Amino acid sequence: MNEKKQPGAAPALADRHFRNPEIELFQQFIGHESEQHQLSNTIDLWDSVPRYSVSRQMTAKLRTKDGFLDLLEINFDYKGTHLKAIIQPARIREEDGTTQDYYPSATEELIEDALRKIAACKQQGFFDKFNYRSGVVFSLHMLREELKKSGHTRSFQEIVKSLKILSGSLIEIQAGDGKDIAAFSRTNYLPALTAVSRKKLRDNPDAKWMAQFHPMVTQSVDALTYRQFNYHQMMAHSTQLARWLHRQLSLKFTFATDSSSFEMCYSAVKRDSALINYARERDGIAALTKAFEELCEQGVLLRFEKEGITGNRSKINDVKYILYPTAKFVREMKYANKRMAIAVESIDKRMAVSFDSATLR
Repeated sequence: MNEKKQPGAAPALADRHFRNPEIELFQQFIGHESEQHQLSNTIDLWDSVPRYSVSRQMTAKLRTKDGFLDLLEINFDYKGTHLKAIIQPARIREEDGTTQDYYPSATEELIEDALRKIAACKQQGFFDKFNYRSGVVFSLHMLREELKKSGHTRSFQEIVKSLKILSGSLIEIQAGDGKDIAAFSRTNYLPALTAVSRKKLRDNPDAKWMAQFHPMVTQSVDALTYRQFNYHQMMAHSTQLARWLHRQLSLKFTFATDSSSFEMCYSAVKRDSALINYARERDGIAALTKAFEELCEQGVLLRFEKEGITGNRSKINDVKYILYPTAKFVREMKYANKRMAIAVESIDKRMAVSFDSATLR
């Protein structure tokens, strides 16, 4: 049945968009009951795109005197495929009336993660199959409290600014060599953001907002390519690089056991995260080593080993890190695998019922 809407208006949300198999599976987690509130979902391809790699400090240095920023191009690999992200910054009007360009940075990443966590709560997240969109209904107070719980408190004004940056920034993801483009996706980080008026915001921080997630998130919700992971633990890490590493391990180290290990090379982390930007390579290696040390301190890794990869004249060209998981991380990966299997089985059963019903008609 078609949605009725005014020309140019976004389709309204109905109760069925908050209650359907896709969003309900997105909101169901497997694990110890006392730990389930710590879990959220990470999105395979979307969370492998280095889309928050420029800090606010670096952004300020890159701006022209008129406040403009150029397009940002970042090359990275995803499962052996070379991709390129092209980021168009958001233009924001400041409190003093001037305008400035902003690349999405670490604060915007934290806010997107918090929004996705809120979407994992009943009646907050939605999935609209007909219009192929997903997102979250929230209040600024709710979002601020979620950030505060993870040690990333922001003011209401800072949150609103970050939401504007997320909805105003555009990202294009290309597959190919630049000349012969095999595939691409081009849209805003948050394609739609419905906000209350400025006056109502001052009077009522509990007023409802709606944010629509990137189409890659919607596709993942529909195709069940997301994975549950320890969001609470990830958000507690002190650096953006440590958070990136934790998320990547949650996506890739799916076969973790007490006797298994996982390997990461410095060069690959530098390329795919775009977060290691040092004039001297040894400083970058030190930063990565420190991030792995934090994962050990936080109970993600039991330990790790470093091996230098040498080239001509015994020069170290790269560093390989061999990672060993904690029993807790192993247990979490097993729960995530089980949850994915149950979700796929549930969808398969519904599709079979739907097919049987159609053939009977």
